[in-house]
Parts: sequence; C-alpha cells; structure tokens
Amino acid sequence: MKCSKQCMYACNKATKVLGMIKRTIRFKDMRVVFSLYKTLVKPHVEYCISAWNPHYKKDKELTEKVQRIFTKK
Repeated sequence: MKCSKQCMYACNKATKVLGMIKRTIRFKDMRVVFSLYKTLVKPHVEYCISAWNPHYKKDKELTEKVQRIFTKK
C-alpha cells in the first residue's frame, strides 16, 4: 500500500471510533471522553504519523481533521 492510502485508512478508522464514542456514551464528562479518545482514537492517528511521516499536505490535513472533529465534540 502507498503511504497516502494507509494514512487514509488509519484516519477513517479513527473517525469511525469517534462516531462510536459519540453514539454510545451518554454521560459525556470531559475526563471520560478524553480518556476514551486517548485510548481508542489517538493510537490510530499516532500510528499514521509515526510510521509514514506524511510528506504530503493532504495526509497531514487528514490527520489534523480527526483531531478537529474531536475538539468540536
């Protein structure tokens, strides 16, 4: 797989996990949601960044998009 494809796959997976957290967690205390983010979502995004060191701007924006989605919620 190319780096861009693999990065897109990892970011899509992280976005799906964010959606799952949003749908299933009723008590949305900031500590609980942040803990879930750190344990379930962040490893996917960090794996994408550390493994390929994205050279393309679109790959960097894709990983930042996942973090922006989390901060909006």
